[in-house]
Amino acid sequence: MLTHLILQGTLFPLFVEPERWFWLGLSGIVGLVVGDAFLFQAFVLVGPRLSMLMMSLVPVISALIAWVFLGERLSWLEIGAVSLTVGGIAWVVLERDDNPVEADRRQYMLGILAGLAGAVGQALGLVAAKKGLAGDFSVLSGVLLRMAVAAVVMWALAAVQGQIRPTLSALRHNPYALKMIVAGSVVGPFLGVWVSLIAVNLARVGIASTLMALTPILILPVAHWIFKEKISARAIFGTAIALMGVALIFMFS
Repeated sequence: MLTHLILQGTLFPLFVEPERWFWLGLSGIVGLVVGDAFLFQAFVLVGPRLSMLMMSLVPVISALIAWVFLGERLSWLEIGAVSLTVGGIAWVVLERDDNPVEADRRQYMLGILAGLAGAVGQALGLVAAKKGLAGDFSVLSGVLLRMAVAAVVMWALAAVQGQIRPTLSALRHNPYALKMIVAGSVVGPFLGVWVSLIAVNLARVGIASTLMALTPILILPVAHWIFKEKISARAIFGTAIALMGVALIFMFS
């Protein structure tokens, strides 16, 4: 809100058309609340490896939804570049699972479905955000509207489940965790979402979501230099494939 006050002159964009409220609010609920809830459930049921593999499908699902509802079409060369990028990401994600989850068949299927639901939620959230940002409208205002609706819904759900007091108590007794959450919120949900919606607003959803799906690739240098993890030849090969796809996207788009 402080950034919005500095750049837009108001703390909150109150005077916004109902249609924008609807699409940006829907984007926040479907993408940030529902999508993330299913993703976290998938983490519990089948572990991070398969969950992130399901999330690597977001660019494909986004492109299909944007084609149906927004009329955005990708050329065959762009489809090939997106496929190459997603393939490289999947190759890296599937390398190993440091925390494997033993699951029976029912739990496994529920986890896969939760992962797919999370991917669909994030894809729908991106498309809805693009609808809400259509025309001459500030992306920062769109981010604030989207976050506000999502926050209200999440706190309402937390209140219904009786989780507000235990959560606040845990944060009060762990100042370090609170600092990390605040820092992560600035870098991820604020700056990250802001620039991602700029990308969605300016580029086709399928292309923008492909570039946003590069997180497993971009985290490799961090894992190596900060957490001293060894980067395998497979990870390097998958990264090279993904970056080739990205280069082709910029060449053909």
